[in-house]
Amino acid sequence: MPPDQETIAEQVFTALSDPSRRAILSALAVAGPATATDLANRLPITRQAIAKHLGLLTEAGLVRAEPGERRRVRYHLQSAPMRVAQQFLAALARDWDGPLSALKDHLDRDPGAS
Repeated sequence: MPPDQETIAEQVFTALSDPSRRAILSALAVAGPATATDLANRLPITRQAIAKHLGLLTEAGLVRAEPGERRRVRYHLQSAPMRVAQQFLAALARDWDGPLSALKDHLDRDPGAS
């Protein structure tokens, strides 16, 4: 995987490591774009914490801030970084499939190997 894609995947995994950030992403996925205040009203997280998490999610490219009326910023999900992370995991899984299959074949052939 190219270094820039690996960096994107790392940022996604870092963002997803926090349950509050996962809850924010889930809320945006279910109800669509929202402001930090909207999210604070829906989740058991303070508005200040929501704003901090949205900053990290924006840096990771998982959400996009869109200015709206009366200086209210609405946050929208962005799926491209998630797809990069999925590709990273798929490549990792492929790298594991060969050795694990070879180990299984070896163990199936040699009953005394366990």
